[in-house]
Amino acid sequence: MDAVTPTDNAAVNMTPGFDIPDPSSIERLEGKVSDAEWAVRKELAATYRLCALHAWTDLVFTHISARLPDEDGEERFLINPYGVMFDEMTASSLVKIDLDGNIKQDTPYFINPAGFTIHSAVHSARHDAGCVIHVHTPYGIAVSIQKEGLRRYSQFSMQVYDDIAYHGYEGIALDLDERERLVADIGEKNLLILRNHGTLTMGENCAIAFLRMYFLENACKTQILAQAVGGAEHLNEEPPEMGARVFQQTAPAFAKGLGDNLVWPGLMRKLQRANPGYDY
Repeated sequence: MDAVTPTDNAAVNMTPGFDIPDPSSIERLEGKVSDAEWAVRKELAATYRLCALHAWTDLVFTHISARLPDEDGEERFLINPYGVMFDEMTASSLVKIDLDGNIKQDTPYFINPAGFTIHSAVHSARHDAGCVIHVHTPYGIAVSIQKEGLRRYSQFSMQVYDDIAYHGYEGIALDLDERERLVADIGEKNLLILRNHGTLTMGENCAIAFLRMYFLENACKTQILAQAVGGAEHLNEEPPEMGARVFQQTAPAFAKGLGDNLVWPGLMRKLQRANPGYDY
């Protein structure tokens, strides 16, 4: 397939029979982009592979995005190329786009325009969102289906409970008008449960967004496991006051330069052992 240029309409014009290049075979971009861009590319590619290690993937149908430095006064972002699995993502294969999802680099890949609808809404409204992770996991979706959403059943949930917003289901995210409602729903929160759909977290960097997703996904999993005993009458839910106390106690874990510095280096070592190659 010929390289996709910035003027192409990404995935909209694709016809059956296209090729998806192996991400380990394309041109390496180190030295061909700025040092700042390359650093974000490596961090985001590592985040994709970490999500794969934790089974937070839906084949190629979910997305993680990261903010890049502006170019000529315009915002730039990275997102995954459509058709590349999370566990094979590389820094060079990630695709640079603008806020409207237009590709802004030469690349052999295309993107899923619908994949950036939710992310663009968050990035446009929240300039502190250096990274946005959106996943479709069985436990996260199971909680999103429940009318009362996440409950204060576990320490996992109380660590994030007071920072969670909810957004109603509107079908596949193709309608750009939905972005306004999503932004209104998330407000100043950093975690979002999309009803009947999945979960989303943001952070100043990939590490913080990943940490938030780690606690949110474990909270959802714990809730579903606990509910195996029956209805709410069989479960102990902590009161709002206790939830607020735990949330404040663990807030430093999500502060830039604290929790990310504590956990991220170890995660990078684990990734190098388990699945090296993200930094290609």
